[in-house]
Amino acid sequence: MKRHILRLLPALFAVACAMAPQWALAQAWPTKQPIKLVAVFPPGGSVDQVARLLAQPLSTQLGQNVIVDNKGGASGSIGAAAVAAAAPDGYTFAVVFDTHGVNPSLIPGLPFDSRKDLAPVVLIGTGAMVLATQAESNFKSFADVVAAARQKNGVNYGSIGSGSLGHLAMALLARSGGMEFQHIPYKGGGPLMNDALAGHVPLAIGSVFLVKPQIDGKRLRALAVTTSTRSPHLPGVPTMAESGFAGFDAPAWWAVLAPAKTPPEILKRMNEELNRILRQADIAKRLDAQGIDVVGGTPDAARVFIERQMDIWGKVVKDNNIKAD
Repeated sequence: MKRHILRLLPALFAVACAMAPQWALAQAWPTKQPIKLVAVFPPGGSVDQVARLLAQPLSTQLGQNVIVDNKGGASGSIGAAAVAAAAPDGYTFAVVFDTHGVNPSLIPGLPFDSRKDLAPVVLIGTGAMVLATQAESNFKSFADVVAAARQKNGVNYGSIGSGSLGHLAMALLARSGGMEFQHIPYKGGGPLMNDALAGHVPLAIGSVFLVKPQIDGKRLRALAVTTSTRSPHLPGVPTMAESGFAGFDAPAWWAVLAPAKTPPEILKRMNEELNRILRQADIAKRLDAQGIDVVGGTPDAARVFIERQMDIWGKVVKDNNIKAD
């Protein structure tokens, strides 16, 4: 037995030596330099606001400056690529949106592998999208939309852009329900809302954060939400699932990712700190104001969710031959 242990000692020593640099890095983290949260969309949008909401309490908890760095473009893939290529030392993280689950199938030649080059840290939250129409529209219910979309000419609708989750959700709905929708892509939420309010586009699909102010102001009428359960922000609005499309679920979502080879000790610590933040009542309230329902949880749970989104929307993109703008 003693000789067996002695034979194992060199191998154990080699493993310990290999792990020592990572262990030392994790022990020293985050004293070396400020932490960068790369918001993969420009300032002002939900990704930017989520990143800034997390930065201050994260800085307080870790005792290190946390800087938000906006790297927008190409549906969030430019910022994600920068983080995938960053040193895996715990000082660079990405705050991503649901487009991260669509980009692998939508954008050919991404300079990184979305599954292999980025490690999920935490799923921040999810939120419903809302299908809405101008308040004076003839569409009084989601059933009216379904009936019209089954007619020869179908129905036009607008989203924030080609390949957006709203676009893909409507493509999935059309395919599952024998309906015809003509997509009108807009360059963001502002132009979409302007045309929806003016009645230039009969239907608009967007996040709760984007659409709810117009619903509250009685300028738009909400017809259905895309999540499998009703949104707490619009409890009187039915889901598509309960309106004849069982199992339909197309949530918007936000998550934090890290370079793939970031030491597991750092990923674990970052996950714990972010979950602490998400449990704070004032943070949950501010996320709620943006239509985001807090999820949190483990990195593994985030990975399962994100990879499932990639699978679902990858099939929709392929089945409908959807191209990016």
